[in-house]
Amino acid sequence: MTFFTFVITLIIVKKDVLIIVTENPINDKIQPSIIFSGVKKQYGSVNALDNLDLELFPGELFAFLGPNGAGKTTAMKIAAGLVKPSSGSVLICGYDIQKQPLEAKKNSGYVPDSPYIYESLTGREFLHFCAGLYKLEHSFTLERVKKLQSDFGIGAWIDKRIGEYSHGMKQRVVMASAFVHNPKIALIDEPMVGLDPAAAKLVKKAMIEFCKSGGTLFFSTHTLTVAEEICDKVGIIHKGKLALLGSVKELSTDSGGLEEAFFNITAIGESA
Repeated sequence: MTFFTFVITLIIVKKDVLIIVTENPINDKIQPSIIFSGVKKQYGSVNALDNLDLELFPGELFAFLGPNGAGKTTAMKIAAGLVKPSSGSVLICGYDIQKQPLEAKKNSGYVPDSPYIYESLTGREFLHFCAGLYKLEHSFTLERVKKLQSDFGIGAWIDKRIGEYSHGMKQRVVMASAFVHNPKIALIDEPMVGLDPAAAKLVKKAMIEFCKSGGTLFFSTHTLTVAEEICDKVGIIHKGKLALLGSVKELSTDSGGLEEAFFNITAIGESA
């Protein structure tokens, strides 16, 4: 699934929280696709993000896990350029999302947790509209829309008004729109929401194929089984702090499994 094999693991205990830091000497020669450097976000006295440091590389499929209010969506919005950090920076393919937003956004696609979609348009019209925002060539757009129509199982619905779609079909079209310009990075907040098993299978396949082709995919989810099934690396965030980072394989051996690590860190289920 991935371009890299993780070969060095450092286990650090900090404030009673286990942090598994995975390093790979090969990555020393490859530039990260996404870099969070000391990112903080405060809302009044609340630290939504507290000094987030994170690097993701080409080919990595990364899941951000955490309870509601942990900081997942805040981190995603900062990376997408929708929220300004209180301090720190995020680089997207080497571009600072705050100082070079157009360059950064040309290299990334974003799906929010509650996306807006123009219901008076057909699926095809919506995808062409999104392509126009990136000033894509018409011939390239035609090929991309055809591929995405197949990849996300949109089928004949692509020429029907979006207002007629089910929630799941709308989610497929929104997901497709994030990939229309063939980005190097995809930022997806809760990609499986509202999808039936067949649609979820298509989306997972598309996410895996994107990373196989060299893309970097950063998504948030509450579904631990999805992260275990498809991810190279996961991070668990709690109260704005990245508490654990490592590969799924490492977590299975060093932390007793992803579910156990999640419950230990978030103090859920201690009495179970």
